[in-house]
Amino acid sequence: MSILYTFVQQVNNAGVSGTIIDPGAFKAASAGMGKDDVEVSWNEILTETYDLAEECPFLFCSDLIHQELLLLLLSWEHCKYAIVTGANKGVGFGVVKQLASNGIMTVLTARDEKRGLEAVEKLKECGLSDLVVFHQLDVTNPASIASLADFVKTQFGKLDILVNNAAVIGSILNPEAFRAVPSKKLEEVDWNEVSTPNYELSEECLKTNYYGTKRVTQALLPLLELSDSPRLVIVSSSIVKLLYFPDGWPKEVLSDAESLTEERIDVVLSQLLEDFKQGLVETKGCWPASFLAYTVSKAALNAYTRILAKKYPSFCINCVCPGYVKTDINCNSGILTIEEGAESVVRLGLLPNGSPTGQFFIRKELTPF
Repeated sequence: MSILYTFVQQVNNAGVSGTIIDPGAFKAASAGMGKDDVEVSWNEILTETYDLAEECPFLFCSDLIHQELLLLLLSWEHCKYAIVTGANKGVGFGVVKQLASNGIMTVLTARDEKRGLEAVEKLKECGLSDLVVFHQLDVTNPASIASLADFVKTQFGKLDILVNNAAVIGSILNPEAFRAVPSKKLEEVDWNEVSTPNYELSEECLKTNYYGTKRVTQALLPLLELSDSPRLVIVSSSIVKLLYFPDGWPKEVLSDAESLTEERIDVVLSQLLEDFKQGLVETKGCWPASFLAYTVSKAALNAYTRILAKKYPSFCINCVCPGYVKTDINCNSGILTIEEGAESVVRLGLLPNGSPTGQFFIRKELTPF
């Protein structure tokens, strides 16, 4: 945005604004510049500018500063911008690396600023310093979310790709028991031995995985709407497929695609916490047996994906399980590398217009919710 404004000022000073820039559009836009409640239609100002500059880029710019500003403007107009949450390590880090390697300016976010900056330094060592920036983000903190949205609006003016990756497991894990799971049949696994849930961790899990992701998404949707190819990718897990839910009311609500609403999802999550508090989770028999809060929060996100896809049909909005990747969240018991897991996420972020939306993928394969 600042590049464009500077360019317009310089061209106006040279007395050629009527040739390159639509005077009426610029006059209307300049009146609202710097005001938070005014949205500027940059496309109205830039359309003719680009066509003329592409044909003869230096005809209308008589000195070096105008030439440099014009070239910067052209590059700005065609850049793509991405945000990845929870990206200081694991799959999120791998996604940032691959997006930047594809020439996309990527904002690496993390709750811990020190760890986030260290992650950016690692990417600089890979030669990606010009395409990765850090911004602190705590998805449970509305002020932190607003700060990120304001940063992207000010620096880039739009957003093309949002990857919602930040998540917590929501229980106390037994690393040894967890690492033994892949060698057993599911019916042989004692999930109470693998993970121990409690109310506080479960509540934090829902606040982070579902409500935090939802708030980040809602804050950034206006910037995604400014893109000509908006992509929203939610990192999910194969263990949250509704096939694995016991029969009962929660499964019915989350399975009913036609009747899904954010309000109905809220009721499911509120009931989970209430049942947990009252000690009724096992008694009712309608909740998943393993990684309770994590599973329900991610299933809720899958449902939210379907709602958003209907509301924004011009977007590509999908959720994806990157596979069983070796990361801290599974005590490094995974079988895929971070690079392999990130590939599945990045693929959805780079889908061409007209691609599937409102779908669930396990790696590259389409799968039922």
